[in-house]
Amino acid sequence: QVQLVVSGGGLVQAGGSLRLSCAASGRRFGINSMGWYRQALGNQRELVGAITNSGRTTYADSVKGRFTVSRDNGKITVYLQMNSLTPEDTAVYFCYAEEPFRAVTSWGQGTQVTVSS
Repeated sequence: QVQLVVSGGGLVQAGGSLRLSCAASGRRFGINSMGWYRQALGNQRELVGAITNSGRTTYADSVKGRFTVSRDNGKITVYLQMNSLTPEDTAVYFCYAEEPFRAVTSWGQGTQVTVSS
């Protein structure tokens, strides 16, 4: 069992920056991809960005050039650096970790990000 603990989030003005962290504990050795989803009120959950344990990244088009996903493989921690935030980025952000050999995806608790105009 993998446990994910999220930190960061909060309220920021448009144009500002926030950094989210997600630390894994427990059964961590099988983790490959880690990343972030978000869900705005009334919308479906969408992928924001992800990174594999080899460092390959993928991003939603809406955040490319503004958000950066990074990872500390020693600490099994994934980060989301969010710059140039807009009110459209307001959502609850969730981190996840995939264990492909067990076909298991673990989720961290959501953290609210609110961007004021």
